[in-house]
Amino acid sequence: MKNTVRKIGFLLLSIPALLVLGGCNGAHGDLAAEAPPPATVVPDVNVSLFSVEHPEQFPLATAEAHSAAPQLVVTGTVNPDIARAVPVISLASGRVVAVHARLGDTVKKGQLLLSIRSDDVASGFSDYRKAVVDEVLARTQLERAKELYAHGAMALNDFQVAQDTEDKAKVDVETSEEHLRLLGNDPDKPKGVVDIYAPVSGVITDQQITNAAGLQALGSNPFTISDLSYVWVVCDVYENDLANVRIGETAEIKLNAYPDQIVSGRISNIGAILDSNIRTAKVRVEVRNPGMMRPGMFATATFSALKKQIHTVVPATAVLRIHDRDWVYVPAPDRKFRRLEVMSGDTFPNNMLEIKSGIEPGQKVVTNALVLEHMIEQ
Repeated sequence: MKNTVRKIGFLLLSIPALLVLGGCNGAHGDLAAEAPPPATVVPDVNVSLFSVEHPEQFPLATAEAHSAAPQLVVTGTVNPDIARAVPVISLASGRVVAVHARLGDTVKKGQLLLSIRSDDVASGFSDYRKAVVDEVLARTQLERAKELYAHGAMALNDFQVAQDTEDKAKVDVETSEEHLRLLGNDPDKPKGVVDIYAPVSGVITDQQITNAAGLQALGSNPFTISDLSYVWVVCDVYENDLANVRIGETAEIKLNAYPDQIVSGRISNIGAILDSNIRTAKVRVEVRNPGMMRPGMFATATFSALKKQIHTVVPATAVLRIHDRDWVYVPAPDRKFRRLEVMSGDTFPNNMLEIKSGIEPGQKVVTNALVLEHMIEQ
């Protein structure tokens, strides 16, 4: 009886364990059923390779090496050479009665520019006449003193005083006479008008006087005459580009008004002060004016470095632009072409295009990339 009871108790204790084991096996079965299927590995496809049936239909070109000096292109304006700008001054004050030249006129040295009625002439002529009268009196007294001294009727000191008075009178006459001549008057034929003549030949680039205006002696300059046979082209060069500009190097100047004509100049100065707002320095180029350059004109200056660089160039048709990026096609094995990204640069003569990076000189490229691109898209 006791054995029977023990068997029944053992069975009752074993039932929960069996239930737990059965539940675990069921959970493992459900997870295996819900797991995703194993991944299928697909070989990598090179999207830059394209197969063609007849690759010989697409001619190839060889990337060439082109030697050229790096260039820097900046803008500037034409200015007169300050050293060749001569102010016209007046030594007399007065009122302008006639203006014989105007702003922009070309004048010759000695040409009459304007006339001034001045009281300085009357004052100068008065001083001159007084000096002449005083000199005549001094000369007469000197001659009398000579006679008296020769006969012992005058002391040596008195004779020397008479001689000194005569010498000073001559100096006064010469000084007053020169003053009249500086005012543009003849001492023998004085007039109340002072004529002002051009001191040099050139173009009147500034005018500060009009008819009936007042003019102060050695005051504001009525005219400024500039010799425009040589001019300055003043350019703005950014701070990052200053290393490519050196004094003494040449520059090619192209005027906006005459884009087909190129003038050569020489860099004579690089500004010592940098503009803090736009970070540029003034670079001055001296240019011989062929006659067409006028102050204020806009110009473009091209600076070329002395040391040349090697560039890779290909036909412009070999470069294909897609989504703001440049590409070329190069031949690959098994009748295929590979598309390579490149960085294009400047355009050279004979429809050649600079390639800054992506390919090297000697590498083959498809001459017409657009035709090959159309064939691939079909």
